Amino acid sequence: PQERWRVGEGDLQKKIVPWATTGSPSLELFPNQLALEEAQGSACAAGRQGGLVMVASLLHKLPNLGGLCRTCEILGVSELVICNKKLLQERQFQSLSVTAEKWISLSEVKENCLLEYLMAGRERGYALVGLEQTAQSKCLRQYQFQKKTILVLGNEREGIPAHLIHALDHCVEIPQVGLVRSLNVHVSGALLIWEYAKQHCFAN
Repeated sequence: PQERWRVGEGDLQKKIVPWATTGSPSLELFPNQLALEEAQGSACAAGRQGGLVMVASLLHKLPNLGGLCRTCEILGVSELVICNKKLLQERQFQSLSVTAEKWISLSEVKENCLLEYLMAGRERGYALVGLEQTAQSKCLRQYQFQKKTILVLGNEREGIPAHLIHALDHCVEIPQVGLVRSLNVHVSGALLIWEYAKQHCFAN
């Protein structure tokens, strides 16, 4: 009977320290811990340019924003866009982000400026994609993300406003088998980020 408990006996939990293998700044060059953290954050952000930009300016709930920030940082999102940078100082945000806001590029774009921001992104060569269930939305299983993509998440209750949907190149939806209409917005965003990462970050 005791033999049953020896399956996987040599496996242990592991915590990844990204800069230990990426050649990012170390304590040898930055003896001051704060200076080290700032240098590491700059190095991480600099290596992510020109990829996925996550627009979360329509989100208002701090747990969603904090959790999304953490997911974006872990999976290599180039930039996270929120409606107000003051939210980064909220304890409820920080309890979910666990310092991720230090290692990712963050921008502030108010909701009433989103359309202008998206049009500027298109001018810079970004594809504009929304996470929304629409009459013409594409299934995530078959969708191929462009390398330069701006991904728009909708408001927790109302989704993406119609005038923004009309400005997007595509809307993508997540296939479902249950009866509840939709997933939590952070969970939905995380699934799309992971699909993008599989196609562009972990493809090799």
